[in-house]
Amino acid sequence: MSNTATLPTWENLVKKQLKTEDIYPILEKENLEGIEVRPFYTEVKKPLVNLPRVEESTHLVARYHESLEDEVFAFLLDQNVENLTEKTVFVNNKDLAGHISPQEEDQYFSLIDVFNEKDATIDDQLAKELLAKGFKRSICVDISLHQNAGAAIYQQLGIALAKTKELAEVYGAEIFNKLIFRIAIGGNYFFEMSKLRAFKMVFNQLSKEYGLDEIPYIFAETSLRNKAVADNENNLIRSTLELASAMIGGADAVFTNNYLVERSTDNSEEISFKQQIVLAYESIINVFEDAANGSYYVEDVTKQIADKSWALFVEMEEAGGYLELLKQGIVQKKIYDHAIEEQKWIEEGKIKLIGVNLYPKLDVKKSISDLYSEKEIKAVRWAEMFE
Repeated sequence: MSNTATLPTWENLVKKQLKTEDIYPILEKENLEGIEVRPFYTEVKKPLVNLPRVEESTHLVARYHESLEDEVFAFLLDQNVENLTEKTVFVNNKDLAGHISPQEEDQYFSLIDVFNEKDATIDDQLAKELLAKGFKRSICVDISLHQNAGAAIYQQLGIALAKTKELAEVYGAEIFNKLIFRIAIGGNYFFEMSKLRAFKMVFNQLSKEYGLDEIPYIFAETSLRNKAVADNENNLIRSTLELASAMIGGADAVFTNNYLVERSTDNSEEISFKQQIVLAYESIINVFEDAANGSYYVEDVTKQIADKSWALFVEMEEAGGYLELLKQGIVQKKIYDHAIEEQKWIEEGKIKLIGVNLYPKLDVKKSISDLYSEKEIKAVRWAEMFE
């Protein structure tokens, strides 16, 4: 068969292999995102331009440990470290953010979300303190919580836009290039790649409404949602694929949450960081501007996610905006409904989690109602049902 396969040629071959004329019901793969995925692509309707990123190559971020000081250039900091110079630092502690004063040679980023999801407010005092700091990016919009709570991809991005709009209304359009987006990357390899690409499109579209032409600064971290307590090796493989998705999708910084769930050792911290090192230095996937561009499949999924995210954002704005919908419990309920559906798919084995609901199959020990509340956005791992 030639490299220039046509749709009829491909269809005839598959009909022969599957021994049926009606191949599409067999080949269609259902997903909870409402994204239409075709089994064969011959074109993309409107090719996308290269989607740039802020950083030239992806920052590989390690949780701070003194043994790493010489070889690591970017750290996640939970506590103060004296004399840490000429490093890129992502501050992950609210009190610490208040004490740090960056020097000229330092690059500091705040990962402190100024939104209080429980009270449906913005911490204005904290936001003003952070904006006065002179960090490279002062205000974090955290949607990693939403991914880990079970929000759909388009919900995560719609919420990110709605949170951005809330900030722009309070602090003005100049807030756009002071934002950093903390995004968790799940296990659906190409969809997650498309998620980051779609977010660049919709964020840029929102910035244009304010007369700007901005691209988002994306800090991508591995998900907790698909990790299992007793499944270390599979967790390690899952998070490596998530890091690859993030790098290929064009994240500005990547961070690996420890693959040992609910515990950590010096060795596991070191291995977690080495996952990034191997991908970057051996596979060299952290330097491309938009490596997935040109893939008909990824481009099509990117466009669909962008359209669904923007539609949700518009719907949220017309209903009063993110904070208003949080107060009413509507955001929580939307995430809850999707998370419950997802968890049912896990229970039924329609979403496969190796070592949990497949090879070997564990028994269900907790019900969905034990794990989720429709009044609260909280992180829930799929495997908790079986642990």
